Amino acid sequence: MLRARDSVTIHPSADVSDDAEIGAGTRIWQQVQVREGAVVGSECILGKGVYVDFNVRIGDRCKLQNGVSVFHGFTLEDGVFLGPGVMLLNDKNPRAINADGSLKSDSDWTASEAAVRRGAAVGGGAVVLPGVNIGSFSMVGAGAVVTKDVPDHGIVFGNPARLKGFACVCGLQLKPLDRKPDGMLMRCPKDATEVVIPLRDYAELEVVR
Repeated sequence: MLRARDSVTIHPSADVSDDAEIGAGTRIWQQVQVREGAVVGSECILGKGVYVDFNVRIGDRCKLQNGVSVFHGFTLEDGVFLGPGVMLLNDKNPRAINADGSLKSDSDWTASEAAVRRGAAVGGGAVVLPGVNIGSFSMVGAGAVVTKDVPDHGIVFGNPARLKGFACVCGLQLKPLDRKPDGMLMRCPKDATEVVIPLRDYAELEVVR
């Protein structure tokens, strides 16, 4: 039996497992598949053709645009945005067969685990490799191939994705203001929000040319 609260919208063409849990106010559109054991929070939007693998956890108020694939091993915290065609992968050493030529089964490999943290945004067509974490309120550029962890507020793009700046909660790029003992103080040019970026993260910044 589907454990869904009131006010959930599920398109007739969607395939939502009876063993999935869907939060109040969530909208699930055409040709979405939500597998067994998955938990989708409240007020989420799952666009056309989204795939949510078994046992995946998705927080509240997340937006998954058309064609997104979230494979098991990934967790999405609250307020995550995944653009069209984003893929969150889980197999570091993919093979269809074993050395003896037999078809691999679920017991022949271990899924990598990772998270997309609160408020993060991943642009359309980006690929996040297995075991790679995406930091809170970070931004991943469209088409990026993310091969290593993205720090909180980090802006990354390219193939492989490189750290090019830091983002405000509003999404605009933060500007350096002052070096502090605990990090670089940065400020949003729009709303003057200030964020302290740890020096270890700021030191990885590459200048956009």
